[in-house]
Amino acid sequence: MSLLCVRVKKAKLHGPPDKFNTYVTLKVQNVKSTTVAVRGDQPCWEQDFMFEISRLDLGLIVEVWNKGLIWDTLVGTVWIALKAIHQSDEEGPGEWSTLEAEVVMKHDEICGTKNPTPHKILLDTRFELPFDIPEEEARYWTRKLEQINSLGDDEYSFQEEVQKKPLPSAASQCSFEDADSAVDDRDSDYRSETSNSIPPPYHTTVQPNASVHQFTSPARLQQQGVLRDSCANSLQSYDLDYREHVAVSPAGSSRYGSSCNVSQESSHLSELEHSHESAHGSEQEDDHQERQSNHSYHSSSSYQKDGQAWLKDQEEPHGKGEGEKVCKTEEKPADHSATKFPLELEKPKDADAGVQMSFQGDIEPPPFPPARAHWIRAISKVRLQLQQGQDEADPSKPPWLKGGPAGGLYGIDSMPDLRKKKPIPLVSDLSLVQSRKAGITSAMATRTSLKDEELKSHVYKKTLQALIYPISCTTPHNFEVWTATTPTYCYECEGLLWGIARQGMRCGECGVKCHEKCQDLLNADCLQRAAEKSSKHGAEDRTQNFIMAMKDRMKIRERNKPEIFDLIRDVFCESKMTHAQQMKTVKQSVLDGTSKWSAKITITVVCAQGLQAKDKTGSSDPYVTVQVGKTKKRTKTIFGNLNPVWEEKFYFECHNSSDRIKVRVWDEDDDIKSRVKQRLKRESDDFLGQTIIEVRTLSGEMDVWYNLEKRTDKSAVSGAIRLQISVEIKGEEKVAPYHVQYTCLHENLFHHLTDVQGNGVVKIPDAKGDDAWKVYFDETAQEIVDEFAMRYGIESIYQAMTHFACLSSKYMCPGVPAVMSTLLANINAYYAHTTASTNVSASDRFAASNFGKERFVKLLDQLHNSLRIDLSMYRNNFPASSRERLQDLKSTVDLLTSITFFRMKVQELQSPPRASQVVKDCVKACLNSTYEYIFNNCHELYSREYQTDPNKTQDLPAEEQGPSIRNLDFWPKLITLIVSIIEEDKNSYTPVLNQFPQELAVGKISAEVMWSLFAQDMKYAMEEHEKHRLCKSADYMNLHFKVKWLYNEYVRDLPAFKGKVPEYPAWFEQFVMQWLDENEDVSLDFLHGALERDKKDGFQQTSEHALFSCSVVDVFTQLNQSFEIIKKLECPDPVIVAHYNRRFAKTIGKVLMQYADILSKSFESYCSKEKLPCILMNNIQQLRVQLEKMFEAMGGKELDAEASDHLKELQVKLNNVLDELSAVFGNSFQTRIDECVKQMSDILCQVKGTANSAANARNTVAQDADNVLRPLMDFLDGNLTLFATVCEKTVLKRVLKELWRVVMNTMEKLIVLPPLTDHTGTQLIFSAAKELGHLSKLKDHMVREETRSLTPKQCAVLDLALDTIKQYFHAGGNGLKKTFLEKSPDLQSLRYALSLYTQTTDTLIKTFVQSQTAQGSGVDDPVGEVSIQIDLYTHPGTGEHKVTVKVVAANDLKWQTSGMFRPFVEITMIGPHQSDKKRKFTTKSKSNNWAPKYNETFHFILGNEDGPDAYELQVCVKDYCFAREDRVLGIAVMQLRDIADKGSCACWCPLGRRIHMDETGLTILRILSQRTNDEVAKEFVKLKSESRSTEEGT
Repeated sequence: MSLLCVRVKKAKLHGPPDKFNTYVTLKVQNVKSTTVAVRGDQPCWEQDFMFEISRLDLGLIVEVWNKGLIWDTLVGTVWIALKAIHQSDEEGPGEWSTLEAEVVMKHDEICGTKNPTPHKILLDTRFELPFDIPEEEARYWTRKLEQINSLGDDEYSFQEEVQKKPLPSAASQCSFEDADSAVDDRDSDYRSETSNSIPPPYHTTVQPNASVHQFTSPARLQQQGVLRDSCANSLQSYDLDYREHVAVSPAGSSRYGSSCNVSQESSHLSELEHSHESAHGSEQEDDHQERQSNHSYHSSSSYQKDGQAWLKDQEEPHGKGEGEKVCKTEEKPADHSATKFPLELEKPKDADAGVQMSFQGDIEPPPFPPARAHWIRAISKVRLQLQQGQDEADPSKPPWLKGGPAGGLYGIDSMPDLRKKKPIPLVSDLSLVQSRKAGITSAMATRTSLKDEELKSHVYKKTLQALIYPISCTTPHNFEVWTATTPTYCYECEGLLWGIARQGMRCGECGVKCHEKCQDLLNADCLQRAAEKSSKHGAEDRTQNFIMAMKDRMKIRERNKPEIFDLIRDVFCESKMTHAQQMKTVKQSVLDGTSKWSAKITITVVCAQGLQAKDKTGSSDPYVTVQVGKTKKRTKTIFGNLNPVWEEKFYFECHNSSDRIKVRVWDEDDDIKSRVKQRLKRESDDFLGQTIIEVRTLSGEMDVWYNLEKRTDKSAVSGAIRLQISVEIKGEEKVAPYHVQYTCLHENLFHHLTDVQGNGVVKIPDAKGDDAWKVYFDETAQEIVDEFAMRYGIESIYQAMTHFACLSSKYMCPGVPAVMSTLLANINAYYAHTTASTNVSASDRFAASNFGKERFVKLLDQLHNSLRIDLSMYRNNFPASSRERLQDLKSTVDLLTSITFFRMKVQELQSPPRASQVVKDCVKACLNSTYEYIFNNCHELYSREYQTDPNKTQDLPAEEQGPSIRNLDFWPKLITLIVSIIEEDKNSYTPVLNQFPQELAVGKISAEVMWSLFAQDMKYAMEEHEKHRLCKSADYMNLHFKVKWLYNEYVRDLPAFKGKVPEYPAWFEQFVMQWLDENEDVSLDFLHGALERDKKDGFQQTSEHALFSCSVVDVFTQLNQSFEIIKKLECPDPVIVAHYNRRFAKTIGKVLMQYADILSKSFESYCSKEKLPCILMNNIQQLRVQLEKMFEAMGGKELDAEASDHLKELQVKLNNVLDELSAVFGNSFQTRIDECVKQMSDILCQVKGTANSAANARNTVAQDADNVLRPLMDFLDGNLTLFATVCEKTVLKRVLKELWRVVMNTMEKLIVLPPLTDHTGTQLIFSAAKELGHLSKLKDHMVREETRSLTPKQCAVLDLALDTIKQYFHAGGNGLKKTFLEKSPDLQSLRYALSLYTQTTDTLIKTFVQSQTAQGSGVDDPVGEVSIQIDLYTHPGTGEHKVTVKVVAANDLKWQTSGMFRPFVEITMIGPHQSDKKRKFTTKSKSNNWAPKYNETFHFILGNEDGPDAYELQVCVKDYCFAREDRVLGIAVMQLRDIADKGSCACWCPLGRRIHMDETGLTILRILSQRTNDEVAKEFVKLKSESRSTEEGT
C-alpha cells in the first residue's frame, strides 16, 4: 500500500477573470476528491490530498471544472501515470501541466489525454515516506531510497537487497512476551491489497498502531499475583478484547483474517508473502490460540487453597516452555529463499544484547529504540512461522474456527471466567473462600494501567492537554446573520447559501459560514480554528493575537485551578520539575493547535439497521457518504434493503483535529426530478440520517454503533449505523485508543484516591439530582475525568462502566454496593431503554459497547459469583451490629437484582437466575453453615454469650462439649443459640432484605432452615437416647418443652409447616409415656399419704364453705398438676395426645377407685359419728365433681373415645360407690326410726271417733296427725338440719332418699300392715295357720301381736300425717322433689295399703282375683293332678253367668299315711257378690285310691254384677278325717278369664303345695284377716292361707 500525496497549488486560465469560478477534482482508483471553488483566472487552492494506492499501473486524473448556476463545465484534464511519480518525504515546488480537452480510453480505463488547451495547472505529486519513523531510522531509509531512485529502472530490486542483507533485527529473545507481541500487530490500517504490485521500498517499516506494545507482560502478571484468564500473553489493549467478539461478525473473515497480522512489514519485504496473506492471519491467530489453550490448561489447576501458589504453573511457560517451543519451530529447515534468519535466531542467548545488532554488510546499523527492536524481533519471528504455516495451515478455514479449547482472543482486563471452571461451592472451608477473595479482588483491583509506566506517561500528558485548555471553556463562535452575494456552501451540510432567500450565519472571529440550523453542529473552538486558518494563510499578526488570547486563557486556567494540576501530578507520581516541563510542552502543543497535527483515518462502513423506507415500494436503496474535511467518499448502493451491509473501507488524511467525520446515509433516486434537484442542492437523493464524529475523539481502533440523527426537525430518521474506525495520529502512533487512555486515567485516579489517600476506603461523592450517578469522584477529580472524556469523545456510558469496573474491586467497602447498584441500574437503562429513533435491540447496542461486551459480562459474572459467596456468609460480612453494613447488605442485593436485570434486558438471556432465588439460596447456605458452626462450637459460644456468672464457666472436656447420651445439656444450649440466630435474622436482616416481600423473608427462611437441620439432629439423638435411657424422664420432659417452645414460637406459622402435624412429639412420645408410668406410682403414693394425713386430722372440712376434707383436694391437685404438664406440652399430634390421655385416664381411674375402696371399707365404722359419714360421702361426691372437671379439661366431647369411655365408666363406678355408702348410712338409722314409728303407732291407736265431714272433725284429724307425727318429727328435725349443713346437695338428697325409704317402709310395716310375726311375707301367715291348725288360733295370734285394724278416722289421720312428712322432706324445694316423693314406690305401696283399709270385702276379693294371676302357676314339683271340665254360660236376657264344673278324676296323688287314705276334691268359687250364693262343693271321698275317679258335676250361679274375669275356681284335694280337720294334699287355682272367650275347657290341673301371691295379695290378705266379723272374709283368708299338711312319717 503506497501513499500518494497531491498538492493542488494554482492554475493559469486563459480568459476574462470574472468568467471563472473553478474547482479541481482528483480521481484515482475509485476515490474522488474535490477542492473548494476559487474565482479568477489565476485561482490559488493550496489544498493537500492523500490517497492509498494499491495498483501502480493506473494513473491520477486531475479535472478542472468551472462552476455554473445549474451546470458545471469542464475546463480541462490531466492524466499522470502513477509509475512516473517520484518518492519524497518533503513537499516540492510542483510541476506545471497543460490541461487537455479529451481523455484516451483503453479497456474501459483512462490511459491518457489529448487535444491541449491554453490552460495550465501547478501540481505537486509524490509518494510519501511513512512519517512515524524516528529520526535516525528515517535517515537510514532515506539513504536507501536515494540508492534505489538513482538506479531508476534497473533490474535491481529491493528484494535482492534484502536477500543479501537480512533485515536489521535484534536476535529474537525467545521469551513469552515477544512470542505474543507478534500476534497482535494487527492495527495497521494501510495494507497492500494486491499481490503483484511492486511495493515502494520506503514503506518497509510502517509503524503499526503501537497501543498493543507498551506493557511488559510477565512482570505484571507476577505483581498481580493472580492469573487472569488466558491473559498470560501480552494482550494489553482493550481493543483486542473488543475484537474478540467482532471477529465472528458475518463479514469478519476477510477483514480480520488479514488485519490480525503484521503483513505490512512482511509484504514489502517479499512479494511472495503477499500471496499468502490470508494464511498470515489464520496461522498467527492459530498460533495465538494454541498458546492460549496452553495457558488455559495451566490456569485450570491454579485454584489453590492457600492462594499463594497462583502462579506456580504459570511461570514455566515464561521461562522454559515457550522458549523451547519457539526455538523448535525455528529449527525446522526454511525453504524460502528470502529468509536466512534462523542462523541468528538459533542463538537466543544473544538476545540479552537487546538492541546491539550485527549486520553482514558495510552499512552501519541505525540505533533503534527498544520498542522498534521489539517490533523487528516480532516480525522476524512471525515470518519464520509464516513460512511453516504455508504448508500447515488451511487457508480456507476462517481463523476463529481454529485453535484449542480456549480459542478466541481475551482482553487484558478479562478475569477468570468462573463459568468455565468448576463452580465454587457457596459455603466451603474458609481457606478456599479466602483464596477466592484474594483472587477476585486482585483480579479486579490490579488494573494493568497502574503498572504500565509508558501508557501512564502518555495519559499524563494527554490529561494535562485536556485540562490546560478545556473544551468546556473554549471560545464559542461569534455568529452573525450574513447574506452571500455569490453562491456559497454551508461549512457543515454543504447546502447552498446565496442571497436573501438562503441567508446563513458567519462567525466574526474565524469566518466560518453555515446555515442557521447548522450553527449548533459547529462546536469547534473558534480561537483555535482562527489561529490555524490564519497561519495557513500567513496572516501572522492576527495569529499572534489569537495565540496571545489562548496563552492568557491557559495562564488564568493554571492560576485558578492549581489543585487540578497538583492532583494530576500526584496521581501520575511526577516530580515538580518534570511536571513544570510537561506543562510547558503541553501549552505549546495547544498553541501549535492543529497546524502541526495530522492523522490517517481508516473508516469501514459495516452495516446499518432499521432505516426509514423512502421509496413507494416501502423500502429504500441506501448508500453512505463519508466526509472528512473536504474529502468525501461514498459506498455502493444496496437496493431495496432497510438493513443493508456494505463492508466498504475508506482511507482519509486529516490535518485538523477540529475536523469532523460526517457520515450520511442516503436513499438513491435515479429520475429527472432528482437530477434537477442535484443541480440546485447538490443533493438529489433522500436523506436517511447522519452521524457526526469529532476527529479529536478518535484514537486507536473502534467498532461502534452510531444512532442516526436528524439534520432538521423535518427529517424523518430512524436506525443506526455500524462503523469501524482506525486512527493513527502523527507522533502518537504508539498510543492506545482514547478509551484505553481514559481507562488508565480513571483507574489511576481511583487508585490514588482510594488506596493511596483513602487507605483502601472508597470515598463516595456527595451528589444530588438525576445525574448524580455520573459523579464518580469529588469535584477536582471529577473535573479531570469529565474534561478528558469531553476532549477525547469518551461516552458517559463508558465512563460509568469504567467506574463500575473500578468499584467492583472494592465492592465490599462501606457504601460501595449502593453506588454500584445505582450505576448498573443506569447502565441497564442506557442499553435496555431503546430510543424511538432506533430499533436496534439492547443486546446489539451492548455488543457495540466500546467497553467490550465480553469484558463487561465477565466482570458481572465474576461479581455475581463474588456477591453470592459474600451473601452466603452475610453474618460475617454484614454483621447485624453495624447499621452501615446492613445498608450495604441491602445495596448488595439491589446490585444482584441489577445484574439479573442486565442479563434479562440487556444481554436478553432467556431466563437468568432470579435475584430473589439467588439471595434465598445464599441465605439458606449461610444458615446451613451457621447451624453447622453453632452445632460444632455450641458449648464455647454459649459460655461466651450467655454465661453470666464467671465462676460457673466450667471447662468441659472436648468430648463432652457436643451431644451426649449421658446427659441432655447440649440441646438447650443449642436451642438458645438457634433462637438468637433466628431473632437476629428476624429483627435485623428481614427489614433490610425487604426487596422481595413475597418471596424472601429472612426470618422465616432462617427459622425453616434452622428447624430442619435441628430436627434431623434431634430426631437422631432421641433415637439413640431411647435405646439407652440414661437420663431422667423429667429431663426429657424439660427438653420436650424447650423444643415445643422453639417450634411454636418460630416454626408453626411458616408456610412450609402450616396446617401440618409436626413430627417432634413422636421423638419424645416414649419418654412422656415413661414419665406417665412413673407419675402413676407417684400419684398412688401421694394418695395414701394424703388419706393418712386426713385420717389423722379426723377428716376435717377444708373450710367452712367446703364440705369435704382435704385428701380429695390433695389427690386432685396432684392429678391436675400432672395433667397440666401433659397439657403444657401442647402436643399438636392428635394421635399422640390420644395415647397420652388414655394412659393418664388409667392413672386417674386407678387413683380414684383406690380412694373409694379405702373409704368404703372403713365407712361403716364411721356411721355412728355425727358428721363424719357425711364428709366421707361428700368426698366421694367431690371426686365425681372433680372428675367431671378433669374430663372437660382433657377435652370433654373431643376427648379420645377410649379415654372418654374409661372416665365415664369411672364416673359410674363412683356413683355406685356413693349409692352404696348412702344406703349403708340410711340403714344405720333403722333402729331409731323403728322406735319412733312404734311410738306413733301407739298414739294412733288412741285416736277414736268416726271420719265424718264436719269441720270440727277435720280439725281434730289435723291435731291427731300432729300428735302422731311428733316422735318421728323430733328425730328427723335434729338430723335433717345437721345433714343440710354438713352434706353436699347431691349427698343430702341421697341421704334424704334413704331416710324417706326407711321411714316409709317402717311405717308401712309397723303401722299400716303390721307383721304377723317378726318376719313378713305370705308363708308366715301360712305357717302360723299350720302351727295353730285353726283359724281362731290365727286370730288370737294376731291380737297377741297387737296388730289392729285401722279405723277410717285413723286412716284419715295417717293420710294427713303422710302429707306432712312429704312436705317436710320436700323442704320448700331444698330437699327432695315433689315428683320423686309422689312417685316413690315406698309411698305408693303405703298409700295403696291404706286405701285397701277403706274398701269392701267384695272389692278387695275382686282386686285380689284380678291382680293375683299367678297363684297356681310355676308348680315345680306337683303333688298330683286333677282333671276338670268347665262350661261357662251367660244368659242372653239377664246377663247372669252360670258355671258348670265337672270333676272327672284325680291322678298321681303324692301322699303317705299309715291309716286310711280317703281323698276328695273341694271346689270353691272365689269372687265378689258371693255372700248369698252357694260358694263351695265337695265330691265324695274314695278310699285308699291314689288315682280316684269322680265324674261329679256342680253348678255355680255368678250373678251379673261382674264379668267372669273377677272370679276364680280354687280346687283343693283333701284327705277326709273323721273327728278332726281334713288334711290338705294340694291346691290348684283356675281363673275364669282364661276360658271366657272359649266358653268351655277341659284340663288336668297340677296340684301345688300352696298359693303364690305378691305384695298386693299379701296386703289384701292381711287386711281381710283383720275383719273378724265378716264370714266371707274369714273364709277367703282361710282358703288363701291353706297349704299342704305335713305327712305322716316326714
